[in-house]
Amino acid sequence: MDLEVSRGLTIRAAELSWRFSRSSGPGGQHVNTSDSRVQLSWDIARSDALTDDQRATLLSRLDRRLVDGAVTVAVSQERSQLRNREIALETLAELVRDALAPPGPARRPTRPTRGSTRRHLAAKQKRSATKQQRRRPPAD
Repeated sequence: MDLEVSRGLTIRAAELSWRFSRSSGPGGQHVNTSDSRVQLSWDIARSDALTDDQRATLLSRLDRRLVDGAVTVAVSQERSQLRNREIALETLAELVRDALAPPGPARRPTRPTRGSTRRHLAAKQKRSATKQQRRRPPAD
């Protein structure tokens, strides 16, 4: 089952690697016998689905999540392994889609308003007066 990230990018099922293990959490006796936790890995560095520009973008934006050029998503939310597989596919697609999205507009620098500056200075003066009142009176 191929993973369609966007119209221009589809990850072949052969590039995805799955691992299953026992999940912790609720489930009663069922949790001790079934491998419902899912780990989905995709090797970005060796993927044929990406262009060189897409690969460079993903490697730079996901560098904290990568281990040897592969991104891994672990899911153990549901009791069903099938549902956890679906969630893992959705999560990986969203992660890649967000990483490939163009950056948002740059922040336009603004100045504080006159009122906010006045309130800021008034709060500082009030705090200063409070601290001055705590001082020991001068010995005359």
